[in-house]
Amino acid sequence: MTTFRISEAAALLGVSTDTVRRWVDGGRLPAERDEHGHRRVPGAELAAFVRDQARGAAAPEHAERFSSARNRLRGIVTEVVRDGVMAQVEIQAGPFRVVSLMSREAADELGLRVGVVAEAVVKSTNVVVEVSDPG
Repeated sequence: MTTFRISEAAALLGVSTDTVRRWVDGGRLPAERDEHGHRRVPGAELAAFVRDQARGAAAPEHAERFSSARNRLRGIVTEVVRDGVMAQVEIQAGPFRVVSLMSREAADELGLRVGVVAEAVVKSTNVVVEVSDPG
């Protein structure tokens, strides 16, 4: 079974190692010790934790929103470039940088500017998945 060091789990979750340690110490995230006494988080447990966090992370103001899209990345707008017709909006969502192209009118109506909290909603029929080491 795949296991992750505390630092690897932190990098995957986009949080500090101290945060992951607090979650483990508080019993929120299961971990076991390896033969050297280092804490390792089982991959299946980490996946379940992330899934539970994502389901509970929906902001209350979005409770009445219904959509078939499941890929939501909440973050902060870090850049907005507008021209005559289009706008390019960059959002930093944890360790992920998401760039969206939209009409300038849409960006203006949404009030998108640097520092605004926004949610990137991704709906796609083609998703490329890569892993560094299959196995």
